[in-house]
Amino acid sequence: MTVPKTLTIAGSDTSGGAGIQADLKTFQEFGVYGMTVLTTIVAMAPRTWDHLVYPVALDVVEAQLKTVLEGIGFDAMKTGMLGSVEIIELVAGYLKKHDLKRIVIDPVMVCKGTDEVLQPENTEAMLDLLIPGADLVTPNLFEASQLAKTGPIRSVEQMQEAAAIIHERGAKHVLIKDRGKIKEGKAMDLLYDGKNFEWFETDSVNTSFTHGAGCTSSAAVTAGLAQGLSVREAVEQAKQFITQAIAGGFRLNEFVGPTLHAAHRLQQS
Repeated sequence: MTVPKTLTIAGSDTSGGAGIQADLKTFQEFGVYGMTVLTTIVAMAPRTWDHLVYPVALDVVEAQLKTVLEGIGFDAMKTGMLGSVEIIELVAGYLKKHDLKRIVIDPVMVCKGTDEVLQPENTEAMLDLLIPGADLVTPNLFEASQLAKTGPIRSVEQMQEAAAIIHERGAKHVLIKDRGKIKEGKAMDLLYDGKNFEWFETDSVNTSFTHGAGCTSSAAVTAGLAQGLSVREAVEQAKQFITQAIAGGFRLNEFVGPTLHAAHRLQQS
């Protein structure tokens, strides 16, 4: 039996809801084989939930990249939190060297629960090195505004403008995700391929337990691409998956609640 192989290059969320943990759980739910390159470790102060960010040494990141890219290979991959400009440069160099395809860039800029960009210089590095040639870029509204340099996005028209700008920077497809900010009560995702704007819309789930939703969504798309789906098909499948995962979200502690990656499977049973 041939099992599709996926790779996530991202950070570790010690609480288990986001980052590499969310990616691996999602890959497992889709029946694809997940591999990892760990770039950052994020821990939390137990009494305040302040985020503590520890980048992984560059040579350790490179050793992991070589393990997967030179020793195994993959059918699709995604990036998440990349801890420094140097790590972005390293990852971009390996992607170019091996002429890799089915690349999903999730441009993680902040930890959920914070409103400050972790490393602003990373945005410029992503624009220069990772966005060009990416098969899909999956920003939320804030990340899209940073990549497109448009200021806050508050309307459908501004979402389309930002998607077009990001596409012009070299991404083959752009998926901007919104959870009820543009249209109250609606979770609206916009996919742009350079020619057509397509909307994927569902009713918003009334919950604050959405930790890891962005990571989970992009991982679901990556799994679909590894299984041979087109970008559009993978996005549509991932939309159904993340909607169910958010609906199954639960309280983890007094500070946070993650999505439930097994929700689709539990609902079926």
